[in-house]
Amino acid sequence: MSERLRLGVNIDHVATVRNARGGTLPDPIRAARLAEAAGADGITAHLREDRRHISDDDIERLVDTLTLPLNFEMAATDEMQAIALRYRPHAVCIVPERREERTTEGGLEVARDENRLAHFIAPLAEAGSRVSIFIAADRPQIEAAARIGAAVVELHTGAYCDAHAEGRLAERDDELARLTDMAALAEDLGLEVHAGHGLTYETVPPIAALPQVRELNIGHYLIGEAIFLGLEAAIVEMRRIMDAARG
Repeated sequence: MSERLRLGVNIDHVATVRNARGGTLPDPIRAARLAEAAGADGITAHLREDRRHISDDDIERLVDTLTLPLNFEMAATDEMQAIALRYRPHAVCIVPERREERTTEGGLEVARDENRLAHFIAPLAEAGSRVSIFIAADRPQIEAAARIGAAVVELHTGAYCDAHAEGRLAERDDELARLTDMAALAEDLGLEVHAGHGLTYETVPPIAALPQVRELNIGHYLIGEAIFLGLEAAIVEMRRIMDAARG
């Protein structure tokens, strides 16, 4: 039996629904509590520079009330570094961010920005946060993440999931093979391996089965399924599928 795979639930898009109308409902912190009751191992929240979903107040309330570990996703900017140093979440995941994108597209370019990123993440690690780098399943990026002192890499599964959804099965299988190889490389380099982006009930089993992967972070799909099933039921089903694939 492989080590139990952790599930981090991203609550960003509960905040997206709230912000579409304004006001305070639905409350992302309530979603975090429901996620914990349903078997989540952690909560992920991305504080974007434009505050399109999660707000500063959400982060403060999460830090004050969560009993689960908080994975704080953020861009590599001075503003976000200062916020992370103020709250000292369990984990900080550095992601690429462009104002015009709908969601995070692709992984962080580490290999071309090693010196800056090494200096950027050092204070976060010194403050006690585990630093994760969200990257494509690409050898130069993984090797660069190891060199700059990251503790974790989160492999971007979006290309694999998109190929599956669009019926490009040969490309899907190629992407899965790449994720498999790069997860093994990352572990060999001493990095803890996480994965996420676009995962669904259909696409999660092969990723959950990778023995090097310790954690999956899933959000948008679960919030969408919650419309039909309820949030707890959606998470319980994801947990069941992950555990079955892991076993």
